[in-house]
Amino acid sequence: MEVDKLKGCAVDVICQHNKDGEIIPLRLRLTDEEGERHAYTIKSYRDMSERGAYTTQDGIYVTDQLLVFVCKVAVFGRMQNVRLYYDRTSQIWSMKY
Repeated sequence: MEVDKLKGCAVDVICQHNKDGEIIPLRLRLTDEEGERHAYTIKSYRDMSERGAYTTQDGIYVTDQLLVFVCKVAVFGRMQNVRLYYDRTSQIWSMKY
């Protein structure tokens, strides 16, 4: 499974669930090379999971077990696009940027 490509970029994500069960990512936290933790607020997001099975531009094969969110976060005062992946089977969040 292509999810193996994501195991090295696991992140902590704070999210909420609406009354329909939709997941809404709010914040993410990652650890840099020196072990320092950084938290970022997600300014906006787009859920790309409902497009059916497809391969993302970074080579991740998406099925109904893998949710994909394209998010905008402010990093050093600049907006950066990141992709968050949530594996429903392992319940692990991962990130690509």
